Amino acid sequence: MAAAKSSKLRWQLVAVIYLTSLFYFLFQGGKTAMMLFMILNLLLIYLVLGRWSGINRVTGSRSYSVPSSNALEQSLSAGSSLEVNLTMKIPGYYPLPYVIVRDQLQRHNGQKLAFETSFVPNWKRSGQVAYQTPPLLRGEYRFTHTQCLSYDVFGLFEHSGQFGTETVFNVLPQTVPLRQWNGIQRGIRGPYSHAIASRSAKETTQINGVREYLYGDRLSRVHWNATAKTGQWKSKAFERESLPRTVVILDRHAGGYSGELTTRFELAVSAAASLLENGLKDDTAMGLLSVGESLTMIPPKSGVDQRNVMMRHLTFVNADAPRPMYSSLKQADTILEPGSFAVVISPETGADVIKSMEWLTRKGITPCLLHISSSVDAKSHNTSWKHVMRERGWPVFEIRQLQELPAVLEGSGTA
Repeated sequence: MAAAKSSKLRWQLVAVIYLTSLFYFLFQGGKTAMMLFMILNLLLIYLVLGRWSGINRVTGSRSYSVPSSNALEQSLSAGSSLEVNLTMKIPGYYPLPYVIVRDQLQRHNGQKLAFETSFVPNWKRSGQVAYQTPPLLRGEYRFTHTQCLSYDVFGLFEHSGQFGTETVFNVLPQTVPLRQWNGIQRGIRGPYSHAIASRSAKETTQINGVREYLYGDRLSRVHWNATAKTGQWKSKAFERESLPRTVVILDRHAGGYSGELTTRFELAVSAAASLLENGLKDDTAMGLLSVGESLTMIPPKSGVDQRNVMMRHLTFVNADAPRPMYSSLKQADTILEPGSFAVVISPETGADVIKSMEWLTRKGITPCLLHISSSVDAKSHNTSWKHVMRERGWPVFEIRQLQELPAVLEGSGTA
């Protein structure tokens, strides 16, 4: 609205100047007046022709990719940036000194990222620009129409056009690869259950296919034929003994994450995504319990569809639970099945988390705590609750960064 009003005022100013020069020429005459009048006529013709510069019929395309050292790694997870390339073509013959390009990326919560760049059209009246987004948070993003702007050489009047359609994509939670579940497996058996048959997911000697090579795999596991055919490192996948149904319980109570809400809750979501992805990769029946403003329970299953459902939930989840974890668990009283193994991901400490673990045990569920620690927890030196939990057979694992998760779950980082 303001731009249209400003443009109208500028045209009015040009009209006043032109009429003034016309009267000067009619009443004064002379070569000087004639020259001034001719110059103003040429300028006016130039400004008027700008309306037919062709930029209102601009066409173009947008492409984007994930910067990576490995060209095959195109998965978009939290913390990734996008390299965006825009190619434009402007019809017509009117000379354009430069073109300003404005693009916009909008997140599902309404947050907007605006990008502006420019280019000088070549002799074919086309051009290309590129820009890189900042690291993106998890969520759904959409590109809206791309706007192209052009000005005359005096910068007085703006002409614009747009192209493109909305493009929607998701940024998944960040994950880390996990090779083994030694710590989790000990949690399933318990520290004093030596007489109980092991239910851990040990590998058999039966080859079940081929999987991607993970850093640390032994050379004896490398599948050389598949590696030679694909040009990428591949490892043998062996069948595993079945784990019990596993449920990841995500604590969404904002009060438990204290002053580091965003950082710690994102860590909790990423840890949950890593556990679920790793378990499903090994054909373990994985489920998810997430209680916030509404209760979400995804029963334990295996398969690609199960992964997609849980990852989509974790892409949009927020720390919006109105009550602490213990109260949230009681809402799921009728849907949690006895005999399952539960990995509780929570920042809670002390009596609050002990009460939750006791409730799960009474339900016939074997619980294990993955504690999302903070700098305040480290300085408080309050570890008595951890001793109580270990004495009752509930393993406690503690992380402050996502990169610590593999070491913790592989047995070297138990709190």
